[in-house]
Amino acid sequence: MLGLKHTLVATLVFAGTYAGAARAEPPHAVVTPLMTKALDDYPGKEALMINVTYPPGSIDPVHRHHAHAFIYVLEGSIVMQVKGGKEVTLVPGQTFYEGPNDIHVVGRNASQTQPAKFIVLLLKDKGAPVLVPEQ
Repeated sequence: MLGLKHTLVATLVFAGTYAGAARAEPPHAVVTPLMTKALDDYPGKEALMINVTYPPGSIDPVHRHHAHAFIYVLEGSIVMQVKGGKEVTLVPGQTFYEGPNDIHVVGRNASQTQPAKFIVLLLKDKGAPVLVPEQ
């Protein structure tokens, strides 16, 4: 359970990136931890699975994960792009990958009226934050 506590702190940090924003800012993503599992074959590493819901019009800040991130879209459509990569629009059943050195420059709900939901599996250092805002 300690892993989930760390995840919840990381989730609050993620949501907190919007805390000082003006009211005109789009709504932020809702991140729900689903599972954390130490990877005994890879000392110091863990897998973290999260469910992300983008409200209509939601936009992520530019960030990185310092992890291998595997995204699977459940509903709605999302727009994703890493620095140097192509912007893509994903629909249910489609996937996206971010590497440990990637900077996530576009992450948003493609719709202004419908929510979007996706699962993210992160392979990362134990206790490392889920998201690190990029300056």
